[in-house]
Amino acid sequence: VVRDGEGAQKLIEITVEGAESDASAHRIAMSIANSPLVKTAIAGEDANWGRVVMAVGKAGEPAERDRLAIRFGATQVAREGLAVEGYDEAPIAAHLKGREVEIGVDLGLGDGRATVWTCDLTHGYISINADYRS
Repeated sequence: VVRDGEGAQKLIEITVEGAESDASAHRIAMSIANSPLVKTAIAGEDANWGRVVMAVGKAGEPAERDRLAIRFGATQVAREGLAVEGYDEAPIAAHLKGREVEIGVDLGLGDGRATVWTCDLTHGYISINADYRS
C-alpha cells in the first residue's frame, strides 16, 4: 500500500530502537514517517538528518539529544547527538537515490523497538491532489 502512494517515488523504512518501550518507539517512528519535512527531504534526496532529529523531538516521547544516533541505510550519520567524525555525505546521497530508503534511529534509552513504512512526498503528490475534484 505504501509503495503505491499517490505520486510516491520511494518506499521509506523507519526503524527506531533504544526507546523506553515498543509503544514509545512506534510513536517516534510514526512522527518521523508523517513529517512532511522528512518526506520532502527524501524526495529531494537530501541527507538532512536534522529533520529526523526534529521529528523525534516533536513526538512527545522520551529522547535525549546526547544519546541519539541516526543512520541512512548502513551509514551512520550522527552519534551522541552530533555528526559522526569524518562525516561523508556521498554514501548517503547514493543510498537516497534508490527507490527504497532506510532510516535508523537509536535513542539509547531502553529496549523499545518499532519499524514503520511510509513514502516520500513529491511534486507528483501535490499535482495529483491539486487537480482532484470531489
